[in-house]
This record gives sequence, structure tokens and C-alpha cells, in this order.
Amino acid sequence: MEGNLKVEEGVYIPSTGMKYPDDPFERLVKVDVEDSSKGRFRFDETYRYLDDSFGYKINQFFNSFVLWGLVSPYNLIFKGLKFEGRENLKDPHLRNGAVSICNHCFWSDAACVYQAVKPFGRMWIPMYGKHFNGKSWWIIKYMGGIPVAETLAGSRKFSEAFDELHARRQWIHVFPEEVRWNDYKAIRPFRKGAFAMAYKYDVPIVPCVLTYRERRGIYRLFGKKSSPLLTIKVGKPVFPDKTAPRKSEIDRLRIESHAAMERMAGIIENPWPAIPEDE
Repeated sequence: MEGNLKVEEGVYIPSTGMKYPDDPFERLVKVDVEDSSKGRFRFDETYRYLDDSFGYKINQFFNSFVLWGLVSPYNLIFKGLKFEGRENLKDPHLRNGAVSICNHCFWSDAACVYQAVKPFGRMWIPMYGKHFNGKSWWIIKYMGGIPVAETLAGSRKFSEAFDELHARRQWIHVFPEEVRWNDYKAIRPFRKGAFAMAYKYDVPIVPCVLTYRERRGIYRLFGKKSSPLLTIKVGKPVFPDKTAPRKSEIDRLRIESHAAMERMAGIIENPWPAIPEDE
């Protein structure tokens, strides 16, 4: 699929040496615990999807030091993270909550979004549940990660948690490409979850996109030449129309957000459609 990618003149495409799959949702990042029954958590109705306990808040407090004291400086120093389009965050509608989205292409891309948008409150991220039983469970859980439930009863609790977070005017972040492909340039198809949330809660989508720069100058001291520097671009909010039918409006949000991210990434021809072919 990469052979069909065309970009604007001067747009940098990393040389990863990887052959990416034909299935845009194939997992390339290993999950070290495949069976949740063997892990720390079970993702059914017994999991506390929204945790207001004192213990959670203490862990969340210390997690903030990791996020802003370690991960964020890493992004700035080792990845040369730059920001563009932050003026689009001045829209007053964003104070009532929003759903931000981004391409999923770097191990700390969620932190990049945090740094870029600096939400009014915390950001909550629905995530693949099995990661919560892996080695990085603490940073994921207390950064605001909420595992996608694996049972019907759990799904109801999961939905209730996000209903309450929306009532608190919190931000939700989703990677609509679903799986992470490191240093991948094209924008892959979008699952509908983020856009269904935006429609349900009548909040805007904030499209963000991570783009790449060649590693040059002093940054060569902090990483391999093949490891690109990053710029995160924030686009204009895309608003749902609650008077429109749900299905068609979710698809419109997907298509419009996908196109906005392509423009910000300097993509002229993208090998992937906005909506997966298997839907």
C-alpha cells in the first residue's frame, strides 16, 4: 500500500526499512500478556472503569510527574517535538469537552497529544485492554487509560464511565487507526468509535497529526539518523451535526477528519480510505 503514497514536495518520509502489512489493523507491537485471565486485571463488569478513589488520585498525581517530568522532556529532547496549529485550540466550544484524534505511530504519541492540546482538565484514553496487564500498566492506567471492555456487562460500565467523564467536561483521546505502526507516514482507515462518541456527546473532534522531520544538527547526538524528529499539528475542530442521522454523520466526521489529517501531513494521495473496506 505504501507504493500509492504521494506527498507534497519537501515532505519527509522516514526510511524505516519495514514492510508494513496489507491489513491496516494488523498489530505490529507485541502485547506481553495475551490472556487477561493471567494478568492483573479482568475487563468485565468488575473492573473500575472510572475510579474516583483516593488511591487512584495519588497514583495519578505521581503519574503526572512521570508524564511532564520524564516523557514530555524526552519528546522534546530526543524527538525534537515541535507544535503547530495550537491557535485552533482557542475555540470556546472546547471548554465543554472534545474528542481528540491522532495517527498512532510512536510509543509516546499520547504524551505528544497531551503536550500539544493541554486539555482543560485531564484526558481519558480508551485503550486495548491487554496492555493493562503488560509491563507498562502503571503509566497507562494512571495517565488516563481506560481499557475497552471484553464482555457485554463490562461494556455497559465502560460506557457509563465515559458518560460521566463527558458530564465533567473532560477530554477524550482516541487513536482511530486502532493499532500502532511506528514511523508510518500514510493515514490509515479510521474505526468509528471516536466519531460515535463525538456524535453522542455533541462535542467537536480535534484532529491532530504527527509528521516527521529528518534528524539533523545537534539532534544527531540524541538518536539514530533513521529515527525521525516529530512535529505535531493541531487542526481546526470538526463539529458533529446532531440533526443529521447518526450513521451518515459518523461517516462524515470520519471522512472530514481523515482528509484534514492528510492535508496537515502533506499527503496528496493516500493509499488508504477513511472508512475501512470491511465495514
